[in-house]
Amino acid sequence: MIRHTYFLLLLALGFTACQQQPQQAVTVQEQQAQQPYYYPGQGDAWEHRNPEELGLDAAKLQEAVTWAQTQETQQMLKDFSTQAEIFGEPLGPLPASRASTNGIILKDGYIVAEWGDTKAPDPTYSVAKSFLSTILGLTLDRGMIQSINDPVAKYVQDGGYASEHNRKVTWEHHARQTSEWQGEMWGKKDDFVGKEAFGRGERKLRELQEPGAFYEYNDTRINRFALSLLRLWEKPLPAVLKDEVMDPIGASGTWRWVPYRNSNVVINEQLMPSVSGGTRWGGGLWISARDEARFGYLFLRNGLWKDKQLVSEEWVKQATTQRGPVGPDYGYLWWLNTGGEAWPDAPTTSYAALGAGQNTVWVDPAHGIVIVWRWHNGNQNELFKRVLAAVKE
Repeated sequence: MIRHTYFLLLLALGFTACQQQPQQAVTVQEQQAQQPYYYPGQGDAWEHRNPEELGLDAAKLQEAVTWAQTQETQQMLKDFSTQAEIFGEPLGPLPASRASTNGIILKDGYIVAEWGDTKAPDPTYSVAKSFLSTILGLTLDRGMIQSINDPVAKYVQDGGYASEHNRKVTWEHHARQTSEWQGEMWGKKDDFVGKEAFGRGERKLRELQEPGAFYEYNDTRINRFALSLLRLWEKPLPAVLKDEVMDPIGASGTWRWVPYRNSNVVINEQLMPSVSGGTRWGGGLWISARDEARFGYLFLRNGLWKDKQLVSEEWVKQATTQRGPVGPDYGYLWWLNTGGEAWPDAPTTSYAALGAGQNTVWVDPAHGIVIVWRWHNGNQNELFKRVLAAVKE
């Protein structure tokens, strides 16, 4: 009995000693790994964090921001008065003015830096193409298209794909800007010939190539792509984006996707606007840097927002991976850094939505960073380099 009691006493003392052993220090990175991902709440319910808490050097990050604030764009005047000279005859409206250069930097979803008016819903130009790409992903996710390699003519019979040449155009060709679709959309021809219609963007007439064989950044063809998506959804694409993406990620109510004055079509006896993939000819996606940051963060999280997979992880991967040898580092309407040529000082796994002006939504999965930078002079690599210099080893 005494021996048994002595044994139980030793066991209890040993257990107590184990409980009192000092715990090893846990790094910030390990703490973050043990916690679920942070997602901002609706609207302004977005938590700011001290950069040091998230493994960033606060002084170096501030140096990056201070530099970015000096890089106001020289391309686009604040009153958009050079729009016609640069791009040609406008087809849609433009705001009376825009904000100055502004931006926001996220680390693991938290705001670690912000400058300028990040709530101004300004035109974002060709960043809209990456939003169109996402609607294509939703279309595939829902089985409305069987394969991205299917000809568009299999689903859309409005005359736009009736010619022998256009019948070969696939959804992937549109998403990679290799469609070589031939025709006219909303008064703008695919060949971009004509100073009045295309401004400085006017091009020399060239021989048309087979669909898939030649890359060309071409808004007429992207606008045809947008109309084809509208035909499938039978619902205005801004409403699709709002219901499927922007409302679920808690975006503000200030963004608008503005059509051209002549881009309405009748679907199911209803007049519906067909939106553009940019603001080259006015209209386009007018959105704040904060709402763009939410969109970028959705992609950083591989299409997951809280407990809901809004866009399939497979689509995010496909859209942000180089799809073939034709053209530059380009996924499905997303710009890539596969060869490190676009941004030499950034990870090759990073990617971006880019628009004139300049408008940038950059996603860096390797470091959990999203940067939105607007109305700057186009030297993205210099900002990325400075921000990444703030990342502590």
